[in-house]
Amino acid sequence: MASIPEFQHTVGKTASFSGTSLHTGEKVSLQLHPAPVDHGIKFKRKDLQDEPTIDARIDNLKTVERATTIGEGPVRVHTVEHVLGALSGMGVDNAIVEMDANEPPIGDGSAQPYVDLIKRAGVTAQEEPRKFFDVREPTHVESKTGALLVLLPDEKFRISCTQAGPDNRFAQYLSTEVTPAVFEREIAPARTFVYYEDVEPLMEKNLIKGGSLENAIVVRGEAVLSKEPLRFADEFVRHKILDIIGDLALIGRRIRGHVIAVKPGHAVNADLARALAREQTRRNALSVTRAVPRGDGGFDTDEVMQILPHRFPFLMVDRIISFESETKCIGIKTVTINEPFFQGHFPGHPVMPGVMQVEAMAQVASVLLFKLAKTTSRIGYFMSADGVKFRKPVFPGDTIFIHAELTKSRGERLAKAKCHCVVNDAVVSEGELMFTFLDK
Repeated sequence: MASIPEFQHTVGKTASFSGTSLHTGEKVSLQLHPAPVDHGIKFKRKDLQDEPTIDARIDNLKTVERATTIGEGPVRVHTVEHVLGALSGMGVDNAIVEMDANEPPIGDGSAQPYVDLIKRAGVTAQEEPRKFFDVREPTHVESKTGALLVLLPDEKFRISCTQAGPDNRFAQYLSTEVTPAVFEREIAPARTFVYYEDVEPLMEKNLIKGGSLENAIVVRGEAVLSKEPLRFADEFVRHKILDIIGDLALIGRRIRGHVIAVKPGHAVNADLARALAREQTRRNALSVTRAVPRGDGGFDTDEVMQILPHRFPFLMVDRIISFESETKCIGIKTVTINEPFFQGHFPGHPVMPGVMQVEAMAQVASVLLFKLAKTTSRIGYFMSADGVKFRKPVFPGDTIFIHAELTKSRGERLAKAKCHCVVNDAVVSEGELMFTFLDK
């Protein structure tokens, strides 16, 4: 059966947490409140006049100096990555994070205090489907410092990360799917860390005023300085994964894709988040419903069915919207989640099978050829398909514009057509098809 849509979630009730902030060293109280569907994550500054709020979106990112800072106008909230990482990792889509200072409590330097906070508040399903960013093609960003992030298509959200310090000290690697259970157990407890040679420059910048061995790990040479032993042998790379999750939460959608990260940091994480936000903006602009012409120059569904012998579930043409000449035409196919092939073709991540796109091209080409022959007394059969390429995946909700051009014909029995499918002004598949026509 088709996949059940995932729904948005919020916290079940208000819960609070107090402590000291890492960089400013101030005492701060934080409250987590439920929020309605499509609200996203917003930070509220209760200590300021009018209690302004800031959307946790990449458009509001201000700085990435050892932490992620967001802001609107003069209002700022610093070091949001652990809070965002916990909310995203635990499956919370909508919440208000209310604080009486400009930076949340650092706790023990991990996201574990925020996981505990979320569990006290509870996580509640809402009535609207989640918004996803489905990775359709590879994306990569890199920095002059050697940091590299690559995002690949995947049915789930997965991160594979390699972390190495100066002189490649403490090189570590971890690859994991990100689910609430995995996040709570494997990622959230990993604490922030700093290299000893970086401590003085950070202090000179008035940062880490609240830092101590109780909320951070200090690496000095080959030694690890901490109030407790390492929680994982590879705790550093796990914390880097936590930061990636928190920073990418700024795109405001769940990612279905595989992040491959080499020496990541907040700056390059933000670069990837910006790239994904730009791509989502492009998709939103292109997904606006296109006006499809009616009347002269095309065939409606009934007319298509008078020509083609195909019926559900194999009729792949909704309409012919135009005949550009005697040898060219364009058909249209609206892909819905109710297509029967989605029951078995990646039900957790539905993608239209390429062979069905080839079938759609063949049917549009057949309509063109039958129109030219001015007869419906024959049936077209495939003889060959050459140069077939699938360039981009087709998802539920896409509208395919199927272009067919007659390139060769031999009498009334053989014909060849060059075809391609277009979604959102991008070619998703193409091929050159040969047919033979036999009497019914």
